[in-house]
Amino acid sequence: MEPNLQGINIAVLGGDKREVELIKSLVALGATVKIVGSPTGEEKIDVEIVHSLEEAIIGVQVIIAPMTGTDDTGKIKSTFVSHPLILSEDLISQIPPNTLFFIGVAKDELKKIAKKRRIKLFEMATMDEIAILNAIPTAEGAIQIAMEELPITIHGSRVLILGFGRVGMTLARMLHGIGAKTIAASKKLGDLARAKEMGLDTVNLANLKERLSEAQIIFNTIPALVLTEELLKNTHPDVLIVDLASQPGGTDFIAAEKLGLHAMLAPGLPGKVAPKTAGQILGEIIPQIIKANLKFKK
Repeated sequence: MEPNLQGINIAVLGGDKREVELIKSLVALGATVKIVGSPTGEEKIDVEIVHSLEEAIIGVQVIIAPMTGTDDTGKIKSTFVSHPLILSEDLISQIPPNTLFFIGVAKDELKKIAKKRRIKLFEMATMDEIAILNAIPTAEGAIQIAMEELPITIHGSRVLILGFGRVGMTLARMLHGIGAKTIAASKKLGDLARAKEMGLDTVNLANLKERLSEAQIIFNTIPALVLTEELLKNTHPDVLIVDLASQPGGTDFIAAEKLGLHAMLAPGLPGKVAPKTAGQILGEIIPQIIKANLKFKK
């Protein structure tokens, strides 16, 4: 049963094409939606368009910022407006207690203010109900990049996946399914056991150096520096490295360039390769979380 959002006022801040599907879902479920810097597509959607974050947050119980979060200055992604939208400390301090605040990943300062103000913060990128489904377009996009960048087929190629979390597991399953010789790398014994159960080759990250030269393609999903200059020196000279971790990634890109390696940072693939699907995921899950966390008017 779909949640009824009648009587709920929601602000959608910034975003990209994913927000079109999210906004459509919210409106279809009865919510009153204000948007600033968000797209509505060519379809007519019954929303209130405002021109500043200050206007957007007035009188709402729910605030939804983009999956991409903010940069270090507090700027949120707003593909469809030219002026910057900044989630400043002053602005966040104006948000009433018990407001639900959704964002992909929150900076430490936002977390501190939210806790102090008793704002209910939801980091969408870390929530299984969203992140597991988002792993599908991420994995498909990563494979698409490899297909476009390499002169060889994925089938029969030697692929190394660093990290075996939500994205790593989904990516490994897809690669294995199309015939890649896939190695899963993790420091967690449970992850390595699961990879073996799936029929994959495995390596502990502590022993990564021993297996690097085998890989024709390396996909990194670990959001920390993993592929250091020392390790990169052990890779195959023709390797393709596709780093899927959030910026700055887990690869020393300066060292990779110096060594003449083909390394690419490719974060945020759901919004790039399948924005409609990614938006529909948000439009399905976020209303359920709102329903579970707000007292609805009768």
